[in-house]
Amino acid sequence: MQTNKTIASIGIAAMLVFAINDVAAAKPVPASLAEMWKIIQQQQREIEALKAKAGENELLKQEVKTLQEAQKGDAKPQPQAVAAPATAVGENSAAGQPQSAVAAKSLKSESETERKTNILATELEKIKTQLFIPDKREYKVEYGYGPAASEVYRVNRGLSIGGYGEAVYTNYTANKDNRKDSADLLRGVLYIGYKFNDWIVLNNEIEFEHGTTKEDSTGRSSGEVSVEFSQLDFFLHKNANIRAGLMLMPMGFINEIHEPTTFHGNYRPEVERYIIPTTWRELGAGLFGEITPEIQYRMYAVNGLRADRYTSGGVRDGRQNGSKALAENWAFTGRLDYTPNLAPGLLVGASAFMGDAGQDKLYARQQADVFTQLYEGHIQWHYKGLEFRTLGAYGNIGNAGLVSAQNNVTVGGENFGVYTELAYDVMPHLWKDTTQYLAPFFRYERYNTLASVPDGFRDDRTWDRWIYQAGLTYKPIQNVAVKLDYKNVNSNGGGLPHELNLGFGFMY
Repeated sequence: MQTNKTIASIGIAAMLVFAINDVAAAKPVPASLAEMWKIIQQQQREIEALKAKAGENELLKQEVKTLQEAQKGDAKPQPQAVAAPATAVGENSAAGQPQSAVAAKSLKSESETERKTNILATELEKIKTQLFIPDKREYKVEYGYGPAASEVYRVNRGLSIGGYGEAVYTNYTANKDNRKDSADLLRGVLYIGYKFNDWIVLNNEIEFEHGTTKEDSTGRSSGEVSVEFSQLDFFLHKNANIRAGLMLMPMGFINEIHEPTTFHGNYRPEVERYIIPTTWRELGAGLFGEITPEIQYRMYAVNGLRADRYTSGGVRDGRQNGSKALAENWAFTGRLDYTPNLAPGLLVGASAFMGDAGQDKLYARQQADVFTQLYEGHIQWHYKGLEFRTLGAYGNIGNAGLVSAQNNVTVGGENFGVYTELAYDVMPHLWKDTTQYLAPFFRYERYNTLASVPDGFRDDRTWDRWIYQAGLTYKPIQNVAVKLDYKNVNSNGGGLPHELNLGFGFMY
């Protein structure tokens, strides 16, 4: 108890120092902790004296209460018939002061302390608005971004820091060929946001992949540092706000919300890696907001893809990622999500991307209109411990034959993908009233990046794939996940490696 009192005294002292320095003396905040500690020590005795006088004994407290009531006009002060303790009476008599005078002096001291405390509360609030370091974070999705990435939207003003990371061990159990088992720090990510005021917000994601950018034994870089997004949001009205910068394309589940605690399995679904090339970001500007409280939208104009980088694996390598992006051709992307109040936990939505990807280049010595389209629809439902997701996507690439000839690789004129996922949190049935989470899950995927092959080009049937995946996701706390999954990968072009993956992820 004495320790608690000492800590409380130090806290009060620190508050009074800031208040006195800023308000009474108009001096700057102490430059260092050591300087502040010296000031705290100087003020300690004075504060202890004020506290002692305020609570000297129960009789004086009663007198103070009576005087307060009299000042408010609620009651008249009545003399107390109870004699004061000998020590207190003796002291007051020696000084020639009646008990009521002592009580009034104590009230004045108490009022002064309260005034200084109120001043301090104001100063502390100013400090909190300039640097946001919360005692407890609230993880939820806002304005299309993941729980950790959304933190900047919840601060009053100033800097916000968050992030996530994930690591995985992969053991190839079948069709291994020359592949080696591996352990990899997939990524470490830092979110840095800044809220300039109540209507302008800067949000950034900086990603470090595979632990280092050092070259491996073959001379290739084994990792990279990238800006995943860097954007300014201008909040004008709930129905229409402006977003500009390097932005994530609002497609699918994973591209915008990709913290590892938000999806099952150690690796992101392959449909959302090859058909929707997660993580996918481009430069541009657009609008976001709500049409009604149940219908949210995002729509942007962005630089187009680069068709001269398309491969048999789809448009993934055509992303420009804000790096000296060609902008001869532009594209449009948009998304609608419906979250009905009558069905809590249900999300139904769709998105689209369309635009020329030729970028004023020649394809097989011809000017080509490589109009690229991608459409997807998605449904998600969370009901008690049940989690369900399904997504379907379809893509079309114009003049795929010319692109294939120029790139010297078969580029599909059409591609598609679909996956369905089911999970259930069993922990409440194993441990009542726990906040921990344990969910077995199952996912089925089917996709083909070469669903339509241009005449005269060879079909690589290994890109016609279906995947069965099952595993467990365990969360001891909300923002830490331990994952185990088995992935059975098949194709019409022969067996592909099967994987046993064990890893962890976190966000903060």
